[in-house]
Amino acid sequence: MPTLSMFFGIIIRMYYAPKEHNPPHIHVYYQDFKAVINISDCDLIEGKLPPKQIRLVSAWIEIHKDELMADWQLCQNGEKPFSIEPLK
Repeated sequence: MPTLSMFFGIIIRMYYAPKEHNPPHIHVYYQDFKAVINISDCDLIEGKLPPKQIRLVSAWIEIHKDELMADWQLCQNGEKPFSIEPLK
């Protein structure tokens, strides 16, 4: 699972296996926390993150939603996604 971005101790990854389950989502890692977050609405699908990190990841998703959806399409075709700028 390639890393799309890293910022403030948060690691964002996306599987690139054909037919990865919908909805389009990212996997987020922060310290001992793991979460899956929906790209479309930033909802937490599963797992847990501290509130501050959820806000940071949600802001990052909003800024990079088009790039994330393009990466999701690449992943659906079994292609490696592109890296995305971190939150600064």
